[in-house]
Amino acid sequence: MTEPVVLFDSLPTANGKRFGVATLNAPASLNSLSVDMVRLLTPQLREWAADDQVVGVLLQAAGEKAFCAGGDLRQLYQTLLDRGERRNEYAERFFAEEYELDHLIHTFPKPFLCWGHGIVMGGGVGLMVGASHRVVTEGSRIAMPEINIGLYPDVGGSWFLRRAPGRTGLFLALTAAQINAADAIFAGLADVLVPQARKAQVMEAIGATAWQGQGEADRALLSRILATAAEDAPRLPSKLREHYDTIEALMAGDDLLDIAKRLRDLKADDAWLQNAATAFTKGAPSSIALSWELWRRVPRMSLAEVFRLEYWASLGFCAHKDFAEGIRAVLVDKDRNPKWQPATLDEITPEFVQDHLRERGDMAPELVPLR
Repeated sequence: MTEPVVLFDSLPTANGKRFGVATLNAPASLNSLSVDMVRLLTPQLREWAADDQVVGVLLQAAGEKAFCAGGDLRQLYQTLLDRGERRNEYAERFFAEEYELDHLIHTFPKPFLCWGHGIVMGGGVGLMVGASHRVVTEGSRIAMPEINIGLYPDVGGSWFLRRAPGRTGLFLALTAAQINAADAIFAGLADVLVPQARKAQVMEAIGATAWQGQGEADRALLSRILATAAEDAPRLPSKLREHYDTIEALMAGDDLLDIAKRLRDLKADDAWLQNAATAFTKGAPSSIALSWELWRRVPRMSLAEVFRLEYWASLGFCAHKDFAEGIRAVLVDKDRNPKWQPATLDEITPEFVQDHLRERGDMAPELVPLR
């Protein structure tokens, strides 16, 4: 028999309570987040939130390569081809249910530990960043690479990248730059680096702790456990921190075309920085323009308001051509030679941007905080 794509278990603790344990279980696809995963996780998390015997949750993944490499877009891709500019009910459900799960994690009333080892990209970042305790390891590789597939950093990315230091979040959105654990902590996407070899120690400590069943007190207990496990962990260099001043200069100002020119003209000795600039030049102009517009719009919006705006934006991308073309080029034909429409930033009009952000769909995510 085929195993479920999410496995559920529990970890007994010292005073008879337990931690719920959810394990993404599709290592062959790098645990890419599928609709089936979402539909298993959401009701189980709601059940654990309401269960007085459950004092916290651990979200992890099977295999050593990836926590979650992003959303599973293959079924969505076929509907993009079939529906074109017409209403896409599958896309409405796909994004509504994913964003509802992400919001649920952000507002979970109990300690929520996400173990982000290996590849953590796109939809995987969406799962991790809302947790109360976000662990990364020496093997974590994190990115929001949506400009490569004609989308934008969704799953709350408009909200959490806006809260990164300076304009580093904008840089990550526009360049799809891959970062490590130290970068993720610097950017506010993770909390603590714990060596992967100490995961068993963390699990043992969770089981040996007498949890109080009170959210704030138990979150403090979990923080202490992780701090102990992180002691003497190797210090990793942070490219975001190293190049902070350069990134701020590249991203400065209120004109996207100025930013674009600086990125295209960049000649950097550091391969990481140069690769980021190169990825920008190859990314979808529509993705870049919408990422910029969302960056400008969200500073005073609540998390729920941002998710609703992203829901409309994602359906807007489904109704235009670049998203399907990006999936084709990267995930289906894998020729990595997308034909973007429009082909340049200069061709994008305010009307084009606004059409991506207008209200669409009748299946908006349920965004009711649990706290």
